Amino acid sequence: MDLEKPPGPPAAAPAGEGCLVVAIRVPVRIVALVLVVPVRMVWDALVVAGRFLNGTLLRPLGRALLWVGRAVFVWPFVGLWRYVLVPFGKGLAWLGKVLAWLGKVLAVLPAIAFYRHVLTPLGHGAVWLYARVLTPIGHVLAAIGAGVRAGVVWLGRCLVVVPSAWLYRWVLTPVGRAIAWCVKGLVWLVATIVTGIGTGLYWIVRILLVLPALAVWRRVLVPVGRVLAIVAREVGDALGHAWRVAGHISLAVGRWLGTLFRWVFVEPVRWVYRRVLTPVGHVVRDTVLRPLGDAARAVGRATGQALAAARVSVRRARADFRRMLLGEPVGEPVGTGKEPQLTHRREPTGPEARTLGSSTTALTKD
Repeated sequence: MDLEKPPGPPAAAPAGEGCLVVAIRVPVRIVALVLVVPVRMVWDALVVAGRFLNGTLLRPLGRALLWVGRAVFVWPFVGLWRYVLVPFGKGLAWLGKVLAWLGKVLAVLPAIAFYRHVLTPLGHGAVWLYARVLTPIGHVLAAIGAGVRAGVVWLGRCLVVVPSAWLYRWVLTPVGRAIAWCVKGLVWLVATIVTGIGTGLYWIVRILLVLPALAVWRRVLVPVGRVLAIVAREVGDALGHAWRVAGHISLAVGRWLGTLFRWVFVEPVRWVYRRVLTPVGHVVRDTVLRPLGDAARAVGRATGQALAAARVSVRRARADFRRMLLGEPVGEPVGTGKEPQLTHRREPTGPEARTLGSSTTALTKD
Protein backbone atom coordinates (compact mmCIF):
# COMPACT_ATOMS: atom_id res chain seq x y z
CA MET A 1 0.00 0.00 0.00
CA ASP A 2 1.06 3.56 -0.61
CA LEU A 3 0.39 4.29 3.10
CA GLU A 4 3.57 2.44 4.08
CA LYS A 5 5.82 4.08 1.51
CA PRO A 6 8.15 6.75 2.86
CA PRO A 7 7.37 10.21 1.56
CA GLY A 8 9.59 11.04 -1.39
CA PRO A 9 11.30 14.34 -2.08
CA PRO A 10 8.99 17.12 -3.33
CA ALA A 11 8.74 17.35 -7.08
CA ALA A 12 10.69 20.14 -8.64
CA ALA A 13 8.57 22.92 -10.09
CA PRO A 14 8.65 23.11 -13.87
CA ALA A 15 10.70 25.89 -15.30
CA GLY A 16 8.85 28.97 -16.49
CA GLU A 17 6.06 28.99 -13.86
CA GLY A 18 4.81 32.44 -13.05
CA CYS A 19 3.34 34.06 -9.98
CA LEU A 20 -0.18 33.07 -11.08
CA VAL A 21 0.69 29.36 -10.83
CA VAL A 22 2.25 29.80 -7.38
CA ALA A 23 -0.68 31.92 -6.18
CA ILE A 24 -3.14 29.22 -7.27
CA ARG A 25 -1.13 26.26 -5.97
CA VAL A 26 -0.89 27.07 -2.23
CA PRO A 27 -4.60 27.74 -1.41
CA VAL A 28 -5.73 24.91 -3.66
CA ARG A 29 -3.46 22.44 -1.85
CA ILE A 30 -4.63 23.66 1.56
CA VAL A 31 -8.31 23.34 0.65
CA ALA A 32 -7.72 19.93 -1.00
CA LEU A 33 -5.90 18.66 2.11
CA VAL A 34 -8.74 19.78 4.41
CA LEU A 35 -11.35 18.12 2.16
CA VAL A 36 -9.44 14.92 1.36
CA VAL A 37 -8.26 13.91 4.88
CA PRO A 38 -11.75 12.81 6.13
CA VAL A 39 -12.45 11.05 2.84
CA ARG A 40 -9.14 9.15 3.02
CA MET A 41 -9.72 8.13 6.64
CA VAL A 42 -13.22 6.88 5.80
CA TRP A 43 -11.77 5.05 2.77
CA ASP A 44 -9.09 3.33 4.87
CA ALA A 45 -11.71 2.34 7.47
CA LEU A 46 -13.90 0.86 4.75
CA VAL A 47 -10.89 -1.02 3.32
CA VAL A 48 -10.07 -2.56 6.71
CA ALA A 49 -13.73 -3.47 7.31
CA GLY A 50 -13.99 -4.96 3.84
CA ARG A 51 -10.89 -7.12 4.36
CA PHE A 52 -12.22 -8.31 7.73
CA LEU A 53 -15.62 -9.17 6.23
CA ASN A 54 -13.96 -10.87 3.27
CA GLY A 55 -11.79 -13.04 5.47
CA THR A 56 -14.36 -13.94 8.11
CA LEU A 57 -17.72 -13.93 6.29
CA LEU A 58 -17.69 -13.55 2.52
CA ARG A 59 -15.00 -16.11 1.67
CA PRO A 60 -16.45 -18.97 3.81
CA LEU A 61 -19.93 -18.04 2.60
CA GLY A 62 -18.70 -18.13 -0.98
CA ARG A 63 -17.09 -21.53 -0.47
CA ALA A 64 -20.29 -22.87 1.09
CA LEU A 65 -22.38 -21.47 -1.76
CA LEU A 66 -19.94 -22.96 -4.26
CA TRP A 67 -20.24 -26.39 -2.61
CA VAL A 68 -24.04 -26.08 -2.52
CA GLY A 69 -24.06 -25.02 -6.17
CA ARG A 70 -21.97 -28.02 -7.11
CA ALA A 71 -24.17 -30.36 -5.06
CA VAL A 72 -27.40 -28.92 -6.47
CA PHE A 73 -26.49 -28.14 -10.09
CA VAL A 74 -23.23 -29.81 -11.16
CA TRP A 75 -23.25 -33.26 -9.58
CA PRO A 76 -26.87 -34.14 -10.57
CA PHE A 77 -26.16 -33.21 -14.19
CA VAL A 78 -22.89 -35.17 -14.13
CA GLY A 79 -24.72 -38.21 -12.78
CA LEU A 80 -27.50 -37.73 -15.34
CA TRP A 81 -24.91 -37.52 -18.11
CA ARG A 82 -22.88 -40.54 -16.96
CA TYR A 83 -25.60 -42.90 -15.86
CA VAL A 84 -28.58 -41.93 -18.06
CA LEU A 85 -27.66 -40.02 -21.21
CA VAL A 86 -24.48 -41.94 -22.10
CA PRO A 87 -26.11 -45.41 -21.80
CA PHE A 88 -29.19 -44.09 -23.62
CA GLY A 89 -26.98 -42.69 -26.40
CA LYS A 90 -25.12 -45.98 -26.70
CA GLY A 91 -28.46 -47.79 -26.94
CA LEU A 92 -29.63 -45.38 -29.64
CA ALA A 93 -26.36 -45.89 -31.54
CA TRP A 94 -26.81 -49.67 -31.41
CA LEU A 95 -30.44 -49.27 -32.52
CA GLY A 96 -29.30 -47.05 -35.38
CA LYS A 97 -26.82 -49.69 -36.50
CA VAL A 98 -29.57 -52.32 -36.42
CA LEU A 99 -31.93 -50.08 -38.40
CA ALA A 100 -29.18 -49.30 -40.92
CA TRP A 101 -28.56 -53.01 -41.44
CA LEU A 102 -32.30 -53.64 -41.84
CA GLY A 103 -32.57 -50.75 -44.32
CA LYS A 104 -29.68 -52.10 -46.30
CA VAL A 105 -31.22 -55.55 -46.40
CA LEU A 106 -34.79 -54.42 -47.09
CA ALA A 107 -34.25 -51.37 -49.34
CA VAL A 108 -30.72 -50.97 -50.71
CA LEU A 109 -30.12 -54.49 -51.99
CA PRO A 110 -33.56 -54.72 -53.72
CA ALA A 111 -32.99 -51.29 -55.28
CA ILE A 112 -29.59 -52.38 -56.61
CA ALA A 113 -31.09 -55.55 -58.07
CA PHE A 114 -33.93 -53.56 -59.66
CA TYR A 115 -31.43 -51.12 -61.17
CA ARG A 116 -29.21 -53.86 -62.57
CA HIS A 117 -31.87 -56.17 -63.96
CA VAL A 118 -34.68 -53.76 -64.97
CA LEU A 119 -33.53 -50.17 -65.40
CA THR A 120 -30.20 -50.94 -67.09
CA PRO A 121 -31.79 -52.95 -69.98
CA LEU A 122 -34.44 -50.23 -70.41
CA GLY A 123 -31.67 -47.60 -70.55
CA HIS A 124 -29.77 -49.51 -73.21
CA GLY A 125 -32.99 -49.78 -75.28
CA ALA A 126 -33.58 -46.04 -74.95
CA VAL A 127 -30.01 -45.31 -76.10
CA TRP A 128 -30.47 -47.50 -79.18
CA LEU A 129 -33.78 -45.73 -79.97
CA TYR A 130 -32.11 -42.32 -79.63
CA ALA A 131 -29.11 -43.25 -81.79
CA ARG A 132 -30.97 -45.15 -84.54
CA VAL A 133 -34.31 -43.30 -84.79
CA LEU A 134 -34.43 -39.93 -83.10
CA THR A 135 -31.01 -38.69 -84.24
CA PRO A 136 -31.73 -38.92 -88.04
CA ILE A 137 -35.12 -37.29 -87.56
CA GLY A 138 -33.45 -34.49 -85.61
CA HIS A 139 -30.87 -33.89 -88.36
CA VAL A 140 -33.65 -33.53 -90.96
CA LEU A 141 -35.58 -31.11 -88.74
CA ALA A 142 -32.38 -29.11 -88.07
CA ALA A 143 -31.74 -28.66 -91.81
CA ILE A 144 -35.30 -27.45 -92.36
CA GLY A 145 -35.01 -25.04 -89.41
CA ALA A 146 -31.70 -23.62 -90.72
CA GLY A 147 -33.30 -22.75 -94.05
CA VAL A 148 -36.28 -21.10 -92.39
CA ARG A 149 -33.98 -19.12 -90.04
CA ALA A 150 -31.84 -17.86 -92.96
CA GLY A 151 -34.97 -16.60 -94.75
CA VAL A 152 -36.25 -14.85 -91.65
CA VAL A 153 -32.86 -13.21 -91.05
CA TRP A 154 -32.68 -11.87 -94.63
CA LEU A 155 -36.20 -10.45 -94.39
CA GLY A 156 -35.44 -8.82 -91.03
CA ARG A 157 -32.26 -7.21 -92.42
CA CYS A 158 -34.03 -5.78 -95.42
CA LEU A 159 -37.15 -4.61 -93.59
CA VAL A 160 -35.78 -3.50 -90.15
CA VAL A 161 -32.01 -3.16 -89.82
CA VAL A 162 -31.22 -1.12 -92.96
CA PRO A 163 -34.04 1.49 -92.43
CA SER A 164 -33.14 1.80 -88.74
CA ALA A 165 -29.46 2.47 -89.51
CA TRP A 166 -30.34 5.14 -92.11
CA LEU A 167 -32.74 6.85 -89.63
CA TYR A 168 -30.09 6.85 -86.83
CA ARG A 169 -27.30 8.20 -89.06
CA TRP A 170 -29.14 10.99 -90.93
CA VAL A 171 -31.88 12.03 -88.46
CA LEU A 172 -31.23 11.14 -84.80
CA THR A 173 -27.50 11.91 -84.70
CA PRO A 174 -27.78 15.60 -85.86
CA VAL A 175 -30.76 16.19 -83.54
CA GLY A 176 -28.88 14.65 -80.56
CA ARG A 177 -25.79 16.83 -81.20
CA ALA A 178 -27.89 19.97 -81.29
CA ILE A 179 -29.62 19.02 -78.03
CA ALA A 180 -26.23 18.23 -76.35
CA TRP A 181 -24.82 21.65 -77.39
CA CYS A 182 -27.88 23.41 -75.92
CA VAL A 183 -27.58 21.43 -72.67
CA LYS A 184 -23.85 22.27 -72.35
CA GLY A 185 -24.57 25.98 -72.77
CA LEU A 186 -27.33 25.86 -70.19
CA VAL A 187 -25.10 23.99 -67.73
CA TRP A 188 -22.29 26.57 -68.18
CA LEU A 189 -24.72 29.43 -67.55
CA VAL A 190 -26.13 27.81 -64.41
CA ALA A 191 -22.61 26.96 -63.14
CA THR A 192 -21.50 30.57 -63.64
CA ILE A 193 -24.51 31.89 -61.73
CA VAL A 194 -24.07 29.40 -58.89
CA THR A 195 -20.31 30.14 -58.65
CA GLY A 196 -20.97 33.86 -58.33
CA ILE A 197 -23.62 33.36 -55.69
CA GLY A 198 -21.38 30.90 -53.78
CA THR A 199 -18.41 33.32 -53.87
CA GLY A 200 -20.58 36.13 -52.49
CA LEU A 201 -21.99 33.93 -49.74
CA TYR A 202 -18.48 32.70 -48.86
CA TRP A 203 -17.14 36.22 -48.32
CA ILE A 204 -20.28 37.27 -46.42
CA VAL A 205 -19.98 34.27 -44.05
CA ARG A 206 -16.22 34.77 -43.70
CA ILE A 207 -16.56 38.45 -42.80
CA LEU A 208 -19.62 38.13 -40.56
CA LEU A 209 -18.94 34.78 -38.81
CA VAL A 210 -15.51 33.25 -39.36
CA LEU A 211 -13.30 36.26 -38.66
CA PRO A 212 -15.19 37.25 -35.43
CA ALA A 213 -15.23 33.65 -34.23
CA LEU A 214 -11.49 33.34 -34.98
CA ALA A 215 -10.79 36.56 -33.07
CA VAL A 216 -12.86 35.37 -30.08
CA TRP A 217 -11.02 32.01 -30.16
CA ARG A 218 -7.56 33.62 -30.30
CA ARG A 219 -8.11 36.56 -27.97
CA VAL A 220 -10.56 35.12 -25.40
CA LEU A 221 -11.00 31.34 -25.39
CA VAL A 222 -7.34 30.35 -25.74
CA PRO A 223 -6.12 32.48 -22.76
CA VAL A 224 -9.11 31.39 -20.64
CA GLY A 225 -8.46 27.76 -21.60
CA ARG A 226 -4.83 28.06 -20.62
CA VAL A 227 -5.79 29.50 -17.23
CA LEU A 228 -8.37 26.76 -16.71
CA ALA A 229 -5.80 24.12 -17.74
CA ILE A 230 -3.35 25.52 -15.17
CA VAL A 231 -6.09 25.50 -12.50
CA ALA A 232 -7.15 21.93 -13.39
CA ARG A 233 -3.53 20.74 -13.33
CA GLU A 234 -2.89 22.36 -9.97
CA VAL A 235 -6.17 20.95 -8.57
CA GLY A 236 -5.18 17.45 -9.76
CA ASP A 237 -1.69 17.78 -8.29
CA ALA A 238 -3.15 19.16 -5.06
CA LEU A 239 -5.64 16.27 -4.80
CA GLY A 240 -2.87 13.71 -5.38
CA HIS A 241 -0.60 15.35 -2.83
CA ALA A 242 -3.47 15.66 -0.34
CA TRP A 243 -4.41 12.00 -0.89
CA ARG A 244 -0.87 10.87 -0.10
CA VAL A 245 -0.61 13.14 2.97
CA ALA A 246 -4.05 11.95 4.10
CA GLY A 247 -2.81 8.37 3.74
CA HIS A 248 0.06 9.04 6.13
CA ILE A 249 -2.27 10.82 8.54
CA SER A 250 -4.79 7.96 8.34
CA LEU A 251 -1.99 5.45 8.94
CA ALA A 252 -0.81 7.35 12.01
CA VAL A 253 -4.37 7.64 13.36
CA GLY A 254 -4.97 3.93 12.73
CA ARG A 255 -1.77 2.97 14.52
CA TRP A 256 -2.68 5.25 17.44
CA LEU A 257 -6.15 3.72 17.66
CA GLY A 258 -4.64 0.22 17.47
CA THR A 259 -2.20 1.04 20.27
CA LEU A 260 -4.99 2.60 22.35
CA PHE A 261 -7.21 -0.47 21.84
CA ARG A 262 -4.29 -2.73 22.77
CA TRP A 263 -3.47 -0.91 26.02
CA VAL A 264 -7.12 -0.29 26.96
CA PHE A 265 -8.60 -3.72 26.17
CA VAL A 266 -6.10 -6.35 24.98
CA GLU A 267 -3.38 -5.95 27.62
CA PRO A 268 -5.83 -5.89 30.59
CA VAL A 269 -7.58 -8.98 29.24
CA ARG A 270 -4.21 -10.70 28.72
CA TRP A 271 -3.07 -9.72 32.27
CA VAL A 272 -6.36 -11.02 33.77
CA TYR A 273 -5.99 -14.26 31.79
CA ARG A 274 -2.37 -14.81 32.84
CA ARG A 275 -2.48 -13.57 36.43
CA VAL A 276 -6.01 -14.54 37.51
CA LEU A 277 -7.75 -17.05 35.24
CA THR A 278 -4.74 -19.34 34.66
CA PRO A 279 -3.91 -19.87 38.40
CA VAL A 280 -7.61 -20.27 39.21
CA GLY A 281 -7.91 -22.81 36.37
CA HIS A 282 -4.90 -24.74 37.67
CA VAL A 283 -6.35 -24.78 41.18
CA VAL A 284 -9.75 -25.94 39.88
CA ARG A 285 -8.06 -28.60 37.77
CA ASP A 286 -5.92 -29.92 40.66
CA THR A 287 -8.55 -29.72 43.39
CA VAL A 288 -11.81 -30.47 41.57
CA LEU A 289 -11.49 -31.82 38.06
CA ARG A 290 -8.66 -34.31 38.61
CA PRO A 291 -10.28 -35.98 41.70
CA LEU A 292 -13.59 -36.07 39.83
CA GLY A 293 -11.82 -37.71 36.89
CA ASP A 294 -10.14 -40.29 39.15
CA ALA A 295 -13.47 -41.01 40.82
CA ALA A 296 -15.21 -41.33 37.45
CA ARG A 297 -12.52 -43.73 36.21
CA ALA A 298 -12.80 -45.80 39.44
CA VAL A 299 -16.57 -45.93 39.03
CA GLY A 300 -16.08 -46.95 35.41
CA ARG A 301 -13.70 -49.74 36.37
CA ALA A 302 -16.04 -50.97 39.12
CA THR A 303 -18.97 -50.84 36.72
CA GLY A 304 -16.96 -52.78 34.12
CA GLN A 305 -16.04 -55.44 36.69
CA ALA A 306 -19.66 -55.70 37.84
CA LEU A 307 -20.84 -56.03 34.22
CA ALA A 308 -18.19 -58.72 33.58
CA ALA A 309 -19.28 -60.65 36.66
CA ALA A 310 -22.90 -60.30 35.58
CA ARG A 311 -22.04 -61.62 32.10
CA VAL A 312 -20.22 -64.63 33.66
CA SER A 313 -23.22 -65.31 35.92
CA VAL A 314 -25.58 -65.09 32.94
CA ARG A 315 -23.41 -67.50 30.93
CA ARG A 316 -23.34 -69.98 33.82
CA ALA A 317 -27.08 -69.72 34.35
CA ARG A 318 -27.70 -70.23 30.62
CA ALA A 319 -25.35 -73.27 30.62
CA ASP A 320 -27.13 -74.75 33.65
CA PHE A 321 -30.52 -74.15 32.04
CA ARG A 322 -29.37 -75.78 28.77
CA ARG A 323 -27.93 -78.73 30.74
CA MET A 324 -31.19 -79.06 32.65
CA LEU A 325 -33.26 -79.14 29.46
CA LEU A 326 -30.98 -81.04 27.07
CA GLY A 327 -28.77 -82.98 29.44
CA GLU A 328 -25.02 -83.28 29.46
CA PRO A 329 -23.13 -83.22 26.13
CA VAL A 330 -22.35 -86.55 24.46
CA GLY A 331 -19.11 -88.13 25.73
CA GLU A 332 -19.18 -86.40 29.12
CA PRO A 333 -20.44 -88.17 32.22
CA VAL A 334 -23.66 -86.82 33.70
CA GLY A 335 -23.31 -85.03 37.01
CA THR A 336 -19.58 -84.30 36.82
CA GLY A 337 -20.26 -80.59 37.20
CA LYS A 338 -17.63 -79.73 34.62
CA GLU A 339 -18.43 -76.42 32.93
CA PRO A 340 -17.49 -75.64 29.34
CA GLN A 341 -14.45 -73.42 29.00
CA LEU A 342 -15.04 -70.25 26.97
CA THR A 343 -12.13 -69.53 24.65
CA HIS A 344 -11.66 -66.88 22.01
CA ARG A 345 -12.13 -68.37 18.54
CA ARG A 346 -9.30 -66.35 16.96
CA GLU A 347 -6.64 -67.38 19.51
CA PRO A 348 -4.77 -70.66 18.81
CA THR A 349 -5.07 -73.30 21.55
CA GLY A 350 -2.77 -76.04 22.71
CA PRO A 351 0.95 -76.22 22.15
CA GLU A 352 0.72 -74.20 18.88
CA ALA A 353 0.02 -70.95 20.71
CA ARG A 354 2.87 -68.44 20.86
CA THR A 355 3.53 -66.38 23.96
CA LEU A 356 6.13 -63.82 24.92
CA GLY A 357 7.62 -66.23 27.46
CA SER A 358 8.20 -69.09 25.04
CA SER A 359 10.39 -69.24 21.96
CA THR A 360 9.59 -71.21 18.86
CA THR A 361 12.30 -70.08 16.45
CA ALA A 362 15.60 -71.80 15.82
CA LEU A 363 17.61 -68.79 17.01
CA THR A 364 15.95 -68.54 20.43
CA LYS A 365 15.53 -72.23 21.30
CA ASP A 366 17.57 -73.53 24.24
